[in-house]
Amino acid sequence: MTDPSPTLFGLRLLVVEDEAMIALMIEDMLDSFGCVVVDVAGTLAKGLALADNERLMIDGAILDINLGGEQVYPVAERLRLRGVPFIFCTGYGRAGLSPDFAQAPTLAKPYQPEELEAMLVRVMGDAKRH
Repeated sequence: MTDPSPTLFGLRLLVVEDEAMIALMIEDMLDSFGCVVVDVAGTLAKGLALADNERLMIDGAILDINLGGEQVYPVAERLRLRGVPFIFCTGYGRAGLSPDFAQAPTLAKPYQPEELEAMLVRVMGDAKRH
């Protein structure tokens, strides 16, 4: 296990991922970086509810694009409107992105912990902290 990243320490993140094993791996990675996983949503409906909850203090999000046949873009749009940065983590890579999110930070699955950590530092290093 690596030492927690000072840049990411205490960063409060939402994870939207429908595959339980992958969600657990992401949680473990984020924990090793010093991040706090605020909640995990395995469905679009739960992801939307969490993204809409302005009392939920989140600094950023990790979003899988395909959630059991539904796409996560409504969650991403709500987060974007709130000014909450996010990263798409998907097995489809950039080729699977909606044109509306073509410039969004994207990490292709499978990825190594170092790749996720570097992307988080780049995208959320200066994120507003709660």
